[in-house]
Amino acid sequence: MKLLGALLIIIVTTAVGFELARRLSERPRQLRQLKVAIQSLEAEILYGLTPLAQASKHLAKQTPKPICYLFEHFAYKLKQTEQPAYVAWEESIKEMWSLTSLLQNEQEILKQFGQTLGQHDREQQQKQIKLTLAHLEREEGEARDRQHRYERMVKSLGFLTGLLIVILLM
Repeated sequence: MKLLGALLIIIVTTAVGFELARRLSERPRQLRQLKVAIQSLEAEILYGLTPLAQASKHLAKQTPKPICYLFEHFAYKLKQTEQPAYVAWEESIKEMWSLTSLLQNEQEILKQFGQTLGQHDREQQQKQIKLTLAHLEREEGEARDRQHRYERMVKSLGFLTGLLIVILLM
């Protein structure tokens, strides 16, 4: 019975370590997806002259989960509630944020981007999009660095923590 309990503790702590490592590896991937989505939004708005709600709806279909939820919620809020774009954007971020592996820094970058949506002429909007993309690029680099540095360590730490608990309980 003790052996079964010890094995269960090790399995659970190892699983926690692997889940934390997965979140570390998901963050750079989601940042890349977000950058691609914002670049597509730029093309739709500036070059295709597509309305913001329609462009967001198109992006939601093209973007993988969980990033697509941001654009789904945004398009819905723009069409159904007729809120200003920045309010709809901020509410959409709040609703979908828990589904992502992104951090507070990225949330702030997206909120700042949302403040400018639909507020400026095409040239200013393009500058704001480029600024947002630059910030996301920097965050992606940091996320990749963090992933390479800590992913293996977190996996090992999960296993070793379970082993320590088992040793202490024996």
